[in-house]
Amino acid sequence: MSNIEDKTIICRCEDITLAELRDMIKEGFTTLDEIKRISRLGMGPCRGSNCLEIAAREIARMTGRGLADIKMPTNRPPNSGIKLGVLAGEEDE
Repeated sequence: MSNIEDKTIICRCEDITLAELRDMIKEGFTTLDEIKRISRLGMGPCRGSNCLEIAAREIARMTGRGLADIKMPTNRPPNSGIKLGVLAGEEDE
């Protein structure tokens, strides 16, 4: 990934560049969960469909770990929208 420019946006939902990701890794944030917590990477409407894989590869490259050693974060439900009426017990008939 060294041929990609630092200014390239890797998380379009949260507007995070490759340089920002690399800075986070240099500061010691070396898991996807840590990076999600401090930057919201992967927490936008796409739920990390592109950026989590890119971030995992960059973590592996910069830390010397294998990609298989980088744990993907758990997506928590709901994965789709829920109508407020359903939550309130007023289901559609």
